[in-house]
Amino acid sequence: MKVKAVLWSLLLAYGITGCLLLVLAFILFRLEPGEGIAAAGIIFIYVVSCLIGGLAVGRFMRKDRCLWGIVTGLSYYLLLLLVSFLAQGKWDMTFSHAVTTFFMCLGGGALGGMLS
Repeated sequence: MKVKAVLWSLLLAYGITGCLLLVLAFILFRLEPGEGIAAAGIIFIYVVSCLIGGLAVGRFMRKDRCLWGIVTGLSYYLLLLLVSFLAQGKWDMTFSHAVTTFFMCLGGGALGGMLS
């Protein structure tokens, strides 16, 4: 039951990520705002997706919601790293970017778990 809830929340989080990335790509294509807006949009998408995943897993789990939100955020981050590595075939992320993304994903998941 616990693994199923985490997998379901991850599926939801990545579905939200896909939809929001399509919206961001459309905005970038039509308005051409620059790299700063693109980077801020991606950060926003990471946090919102993990937040929604944390909310979803918190609804399934009645105890330790914050912990399960963190597990969801950590799973999201690890899957994000794995897919990025497999897509590019090499490690293409600075250490500071990896740490920042790690804490954004964990924070979003934890907040979602607490708010559920």
